[in-house]
Amino acid sequence: MPEDLFDALDEALCAGGAAAGFELLIRKFRGEKKYPLVFEARIMKSRYELGLPVIHDGQLEDLPEEKRAVHERAYMEAAHEVGGLFLADGDIPRAWSYFRAIGETAPVAAAIEQLQPQENQEAVIEIALHERVHPRKGFELILANYGICRAITFFEQYPDRKTREDCIRLLVRTLHHELVESIQRTIARNEGHAPETRSVPDLIAGRDWLFGEYDYYVDTSHLASVLRFSLDATDRETLGLAVELAEYGKHLASTFQFHGDPPFEDGCKAYAIYLRALIGENGDEAVAYFRGKIAMCDAETSGTVPAQTLVALLARLGRYPEAIAVSLDHLRDTDPNRLFCPSVFQLCQASGDYGRLRSLARERGDLLHFAAAALQS
Repeated sequence: MPEDLFDALDEALCAGGAAAGFELLIRKFRGEKKYPLVFEARIMKSRYELGLPVIHDGQLEDLPEEKRAVHERAYMEAAHEVGGLFLADGDIPRAWSYFRAIGETAPVAAAIEQLQPQENQEAVIEIALHERVHPRKGFELILANYGICRAITFFEQYPDRKTREDCIRLLVRTLHHELVESIQRTIARNEGHAPETRSVPDLIAGRDWLFGEYDYYVDTSHLASVLRFSLDATDRETLGLAVELAEYGKHLASTFQFHGDPPFEDGCKAYAIYLRALIGENGDEAVAYFRGKIAMCDAETSGTVPAQTLVALLARLGRYPEAIAVSLDHLRDTDPNRLFCPSVFQLCQASGDYGRLRSLARERGDLLHFAAAALQS
């Protein structure tokens, strides 16, 4: 470093004292984008002002009690400043190391939200997803940068329940878009031009030639996974697109038909029935279909999954008395921690049947749920 800089610092310290010296250091480090040194200068300034040794290799806990709070505040302000400087330069990973130290996620989440997909975003995706700073955006970047296959693989362990449905929506829309584009290209090659519609049923109507023995338009494993995830969707648009995916799958040759686990061993047919019920179509048919699966499926291999699936469907349809009856008939002895559908107590709560809740709680010796029923009734 040039000697004149040391002389300038000496002059500042002599003429203006410590404050002037620190100001010169901080201004210089900021100008040269040496942001970690800005942080160190801020911390050194705080220690000097508190009458502490300016060079210290201990922890904040080692400081005298009366000075710790003041120094902690200076530490947080310095970390916030330096993290902000890195964010202004677009360096999210280095900014995060400072914001994480002070437990502040909002500025980094806001910066991640503004990102467009590009190469070499692995570190940002790690922060967004695994550090849970912005899980939904991290998933969006995985989908855009690495494709639906990797996104599906990651979704199996998606960490954030609050934004899980946003990711289901992204997966369904992405696969539906790929399907439409693929079918349109095939139609254009055979008919000279492609219809403008984005509706899969409209695209395939009257075009049985699309589904020959070796014809498919999206990866069948992707279709199976996305349909399975879509059962948890609640908004009508996503469910409608998922129905179209299932209807497309029903047209595929037997070579490309997949068979799910009971009660979805009929693959796309079963998913179409369930999803149509969720958008208000043929609810009675769906209930009858999945009720029949309870009797058909081998309890030893399928366990309670068919019954739980029916209970979940009935609950989604608001048919709580039927759901309670199925739960009592088939899930009475099932550990509540092993349920993926609402428990019988939750069903009674949702239906407002506090008398039933009260009697079931008494029957099972459950004082807590008995109290819940008594309080609400």
